[in-house]
Amino acid sequence: MEIVTLKPVFVFSDAGFLLFYTPRPFKIRGMKKEIDTTKAARQHIELEGFLAGFSVKNPSLAEADKSVIEVDETTVKALADLRAEVEGCKQCELWNQRKNAVVGEGNAAAKIVFVGEAPGREEDSQARPFVGRSGQLLDKIIAAMGLERSDVYICNILKCRPPDNRDPKPGEIEKCLPFLKRQLGLIQPEIIVALGAHAAKTLLETNKAIGQLRGKFHEFYFDDSQPPIKLMPTYHPSYLLRNYSQDNRRRVWDDMQKVMAEIGLRMPARG
Repeated sequence: MEIVTLKPVFVFSDAGFLLFYTPRPFKIRGMKKEIDTTKAARQHIELEGFLAGFSVKNPSLAEADKSVIEVDETTVKALADLRAEVEGCKQCELWNQRKNAVVGEGNAAAKIVFVGEAPGREEDSQARPFVGRSGQLLDKIIAAMGLERSDVYICNILKCRPPDNRDPKPGEIEKCLPFLKRQLGLIQPEIIVALGAHAAKTLLETNKAIGQLRGKFHEFYFDDSQPPIKLMPTYHPSYLLRNYSQDNRRRVWDDMQKVMAEIGLRMPARG
């Protein structure tokens, strides 16, 4: 290991100022890779700017755009019963490794339901969907749409965290998917937003890549007795965090603008 004397460097970003102690690349020898803190600092600033790009200051949305929907108490009770059923589920091996089942949360009469892949470590700990770094970005996307988290419903294909956040197994999806379909049937959203390849491929029963699926509406049948729901696939927030770029952010925002237009949401004003 090489000890280097460092001096403070202040860098300003949209998120405020950041302090780094690095006059030059700081190399730690004896490791597989050398750590370049200058590069790390630059990437951190870029990521903060990427996250801020979805922010809306003082969002102003006409009341006509957010129509008042009375929540049916029967639906609320049915969702609560479903939650209790999921929390007691032992149909696959995931139940004995979880801290909590992560059923979903949000508005029982939501027009938009966001569906992800599976809970992560933070979600498993808090029993809430999308509360880690991916969740923070999803919150920013929702806010950029002029909505709040309480206006939508958020859930996952799997209700329990796979070990080490591995991909869901087919058998696990098979056991969990009926719970999701019942949720969607109770909420009756106008649009489902499938976050990421696993959610999109599962719901659409396809092997197409997310890049081929996103950008247009598809039909999802949660019940053979009812008409399909429109489904918009888009990139998962965790993918954006790993591959942050203006192009990827623009693609997701284009997808969300199509969702907004479909349900009559106007673009929020920026203050």
